[in-house]
Amino acid sequence: MVANDIERITMIDRANMLDGLARFPEQIKEALVIAEATERLNFIKIDNVVVAGMGASAISGDIMASLFRDKLDVPLVVNREYDLPKWVNKDTLMICISYSGNTDETLSSFKLAYQKKCKIICISTGGKLQEYAEKRQVPFVKIPAGLQPRAATAYLLFPSILFLKKTGLLKTTIDADIQETISVTHDFVAMNNKTVSEETNQAKQLAKKFFTTIPQIYGWGVYTPIAIRWRHQLNENSKVIARTDLVPDCNHNDLVGWSANPEVSKQFSCVLFRDKDEETIDMTTRLNFMRALFQNTAGAVLEVSPKGKSQLAKMMYLMCLGDFTSCYLAVLREIDPSPVEIITELKKRLAEK
Repeated sequence: MVANDIERITMIDRANMLDGLARFPEQIKEALVIAEATERLNFIKIDNVVVAGMGASAISGDIMASLFRDKLDVPLVVNREYDLPKWVNKDTLMICISYSGNTDETLSSFKLAYQKKCKIICISTGGKLQEYAEKRQVPFVKIPAGLQPRAATAYLLFPSILFLKKTGLLKTTIDADIQETISVTHDFVAMNNKTVSEETNQAKQLAKKFFTTIPQIYGWGVYTPIAIRWRHQLNENSKVIARTDLVPDCNHNDLVGWSANPEVSKQFSCVLFRDKDEETIDMTTRLNFMRALFQNTAGAVLEVSPKGKSQLAKMMYLMCLGDFTSCYLAVLREIDPSPVEIITELKKRLAEK
């Protein structure tokens, strides 16, 4: 198998995406140091939180929105637009995230947020976002450059989590969960890095099952943003079409398509996240029903479970699994996971307008 040939992996993964992903536990530690060094956030009144970002930056907002859904007393929403909702005002905390610092939509959101006198925090490697923040004396967090944005999630997510704590919005303890996340993801990397053979490497095994099928990932509860992340990573790293749907909403529509298109459904591999600690009786019934349906209609049904105790650790475990799987699938397809030429082409076209 190509994914067991270290020399072949190195030749294909020319920008060392896999090595970057393997540093995730260390990136968390570095991100915490960066966040702790940030100036004190003296925001008196916050009625809502908006995370502005796109792609790999926005997923940090999605993760926080799901993780803290039952822990925050104010709403947290993710903004993937050039503009902002009308209700955004001076009592809105705006977290602007752009790894490059040059994301058009995020820069536009920053300008509007500043006009609306929002409380703003910016996170990036530099770029125009740093210029905008420093010119307006807005708190700015500078993170390490030189990575693909999708390989820098720890630098984007964990400072944001700490800022919710620093502002007093997150009142529950999070330190123990973060430490567990570092431990769990460290163990994950040890078991799934490129030197570990397919026989004991879960990510390589999943990649092999995806190789001739279209991945369809089902998210639910706290795993909703993780399903989205899997799709994004399969799109960008593996360069394949992948799809996401959400339970229970998809049970009101998606199931019908699976029950009546056997000639098409066999082309798909369906991924179900399973977690006995998080599943309610209703959710277990739904997922079991879906599993039985897909076993009769899809090309393959894959159930994956997290490791860890806290929701944060389990979410990050499954996120890492999707990240590594997408890179191994790229290797199987003999495609470098790092370049995204079509996105670069679009950005160039936008710059010419």
